[in-house]
Amino acid sequence: MGKRGPSSLFSALPKELADTLKSSIKSSGPSNAEPGPSAQSNTLQIASSSATTLQVSDPYEGYLASDRVAQNDEGPPNKKQKRSQKEKQKERRSSVRGKYDASDLVTRYTNEAHVPEHLKKYFAQRYRYFSLYDQGCLLDEEGWYSVTPEALAQQIAERCRCDTILDAFCGVGGNAIAFAQTCERVIAMDISPIRLALARHNAAIYGVEDRIEFILGDYVSFAKSLMTPEEDGSNSQPRRKIDVVFLSPPWGGPSYLTSQGTNDSTHASLPGTGSEPEESHPSYNLAALLPIPGAELFTLTRRITPNIAFFLPKNVDLKEISELVQSSGSTTPESEPDPATEMIEIEEEWMGSKLKALTCYFGGLVEGQSDIYPW
Repeated sequence: MGKRGPSSLFSALPKELADTLKSSIKSSGPSNAEPGPSAQSNTLQIASSSATTLQVSDPYEGYLASDRVAQNDEGPPNKKQKRSQKEKQKERRSSVRGKYDASDLVTRYTNEAHVPEHLKKYFAQRYRYFSLYDQGCLLDEEGWYSVTPEALAQQIAERCRCDTILDAFCGVGGNAIAFAQTCERVIAMDISPIRLALARHNAAIYGVEDRIEFILGDYVSFAKSLMTPEEDGSNSQPRRKIDVVFLSPPWGGPSYLTSQGTNDSTHASLPGTGSEPEESHPSYNLAALLPIPGAELFTLTRRITPNIAFFLPKNVDLKEISELVQSSGSTTPESEPDPATEMIEIEEEWMGSKLKALTCYFGGLVEGQSDIYPW
C-alpha cells in the first residue's frame, strides 16, 4: 500500500481547522502495523474548538493481559501448577453454570457451519473479543458486532485506571471485564436484561464478577437521577462519587459507516500519525448516536465527572469532537480551566492493519491534565 500524501490526511477537516492542525503538528513517525491479534494506538492531542495548539505523541503502547502475565511469570509452570490452573478453571466454569449461568438466553456457536452468514466474519474473530471464548463466553447478535476487542478494552482500561468507573453501555461486558482488572469498582449498566445477564456470565468466566455492580436501566435516566439540583438548577453535583465514565453508545449497527448519520466530508487517519486506513468513509455525525445525540450525552455526563472516555466510530467528525468541551459547560468552575484551553486526546484503536475506532479522552484522562482534574 502506498503512503498517503500530506494533504489527504486533512481531507476530513474544514480548511481553517486543517490549516491549524498542519501548522501545529510534531511528527511522531510512521506506524507500520502488521496484521495480527495485538492492538496498537496512535494518539492525537487537540485543544477545544477555540484553541489553536495540537500535539501528536508516539503510538500508545498496548497493555495486554499476556504482557502483564509475562512480567510476573518466573518461568513456565510445572505439572503441579498446570493441574492447579485447570482445577481453578473447572471451578470457575462450574460457578458460571450455577449462579450466573446465562447459557439458555442465547445460542452459543462453536462450529462455523452453524453460524448465520451475517455473523461469520465476527465469529472468526471470537478470540479477539474474548480470549476465554472456549470456556463459555456468550454474545447476543448485537454483542457480536459491538463488543470491544479484548486487547483494545485492556488498553482503554489502563488509561482509565481509577477507584470507581461507570461503563454506561456495557453490552456483553467486554470493557467492564477489563475495567475490573484496573479499577477498584466498576458500575456496568445496560438497558437490555439479556445483555446484562450475558455480561455477568462473561465476567464470572474471567473471575471478576465480584468487582462489578451490574445495573439494569437507561443511562440517561440514571445519570439524571445522580444529580441533586441546587436552588437555581444550573450547576448540579452527583450524589455518588464516580471518577470516570466510559461512553460507548450504540452507533447505529454495522451499517454506521454508510448510514444517514454521515455527511459528505471524507474521513482520514489522524494527521501526523502516519497511519493509513484501508479506505475512506463519509464522516459520522455525533447526532446519529443513540439513545440521544452525542453532544447531549456528553453534556449530561460532564455533570457527573469531567473525566470521560468516549468510544466512537473511526470516521467520526473530529471538528464535532473539538467542540464538545465548549458546549458542555463546567461542573466545578472553581477548579476547571477555561474550556478554550482544555485539551482533548484522541486515540486511534488499531487491530493489526485495521483501524477499529477512536477513543476520545477528556479531563484528567488527558496527559498533562491529571493535576487539574484529580480524583
